[in-house]
Amino acid sequence: MQNFDVFDEHYWQPLKILGLTSSFWNINSKIIIFTWITLLAIFIICLISRFLILKKPDSVASFLVISYVKSFYDLINQTLGRFSFQHFTFVTSIFTFILFCNIISLIPWIEEPTADANTTLALGIIAFMYVQISSIIQNGFYEYVKEYFSPFFLLFPMNVIGELAKVVSMSFRLFGNIFGGSIISRLWTTAIAGSIIKELLGIFTGINLIIVLFFILFEGFIQAFVFSMLTLTYLSIAVRHEESHQ
Repeated sequence: MQNFDVFDEHYWQPLKILGLTSSFWNINSKIIIFTWITLLAIFIICLISRFLILKKPDSVASFLVISYVKSFYDLINQTLGRFSFQHFTFVTSIFTFILFCNIISLIPWIEEPTADANTTLALGIIAFMYVQISSIIQNGFYEYVKEYFSPFFLLFPMNVIGELAKVVSMSFRLFGNIFGGSIISRLWTTAIAGSIIKELLGIFTGINLIIVLFFILFEGFIQAFVFSMLTLTYLSIAVRHEESHQ
């Protein structure tokens, strides 16, 4: 009975009235709230960045913001061979969102939305659908479908499975790394909790700082970058395919 109460506390059951009460149909309310907090944090930082660029263009903060945007501008140019504002905004947005989701746990009592498999799977599906739609726009529907039958039609099932495997690979790579890092951080926090000596030891030896820097900041940045680069790589394959036909 106690487990059921805890379950109801953090999960919504929107289809309960239809008798669908299994975990597949439930919504994790905590992850939804933490995701919206992340979006709010990104929105506030965007407003501050815009103000700094317009009002204080010579400041260090403005330089960092411009350098951040320019790095993605150069990345798109180098990977795709040309600049596309549409692809630039998508890749920059998805990197920024995943990065903030990974490091939002720096704020007390907030967990990483990417430590939930549903979030990473949704991100994987979004990236996959964006690449597929871009491929259809670039190459045409006929050429898009034709690729699934290459080099001969018997490989159609394997090509479909290979494309769908990209979603699983991208999603669970991100989920596994962030979830694993959060577990290690929680184990350490639980181990030193309630003991002043252990907490002081963690602070003065720098172990607390190392855990924060590695498992939250460094790993959060790396996983956001890997996910974005995989998306950009798959997108580049579609663009290069079009250019090879031309």
